[in-house]
Amino acid sequence: MKLVEKKASLLKDKQITVCFYLYDGVEILDFAGPMEVFSYAGFKIITVAKTKAPLLTQGILKIIPDYSIKDAPQADIFAVFGGSDEVATNDPEVISWIKSRDSATKSYFSVCTGAFILGKAGLLDQLTVTTFHKSITNLQKALPKAKVLANVRYIDNGKVITTAGISAGIDGALHLVAKLRGKEVAQAIAKQIEYDKYVPGQGMDLSQ
Repeated sequence: MKLVEKKASLLKDKQITVCFYLYDGVEILDFAGPMEVFSYAGFKIITVAKTKAPLLTQGILKIIPDYSIKDAPQADIFAVFGGSDEVATNDPEVISWIKSRDSATKSYFSVCTGAFILGKAGLLDQLTVTTFHKSITNLQKALPKAKVLANVRYIDNGKVITTAGISAGIDGALHLVAKLRGKEVAQAIAKQIEYDKYVPGQGMDLSQ
């Protein structure tokens, strides 16, 4: 793909692997937007679910995961998304699996109500986070040890990035690409996908 070749000289270090954890009822744009961004950045993306059985996203799209939690390889970035997030949030086996991978996971990324999943795994305590605008109050109740903010596209805590709902995941993904591969790469991707809403620095970066 020309975009990846053009920015190859800007890519730093090794190839980055991103684990997309999916489940029945996951919001399509929550994961499809960041997936598009990360793929253009040259990241290796793997999809993981509790089992390898086909998933149905929003009652529309069937997806066959690459791996189950039984055989999924480690990844640099662990990404979770909203939708019927209670499927994962209320599953002790899934939460235990997420916790077991923490020592090898360099970064966490959540979109929309995917924040509830990271929160249940204890990964958002003492952090400033966000989620889907209609779920702010519920996340505040679920995470009394976290500071939950509304009206922000994404919040970067360093190891953990949480974003607001749906399309905000694209902004968070572009921000992460800018951190790892440079602003020029993120801007080139935004142009390639014709995402004219992208404004570098429009979120909250607490990592510096």
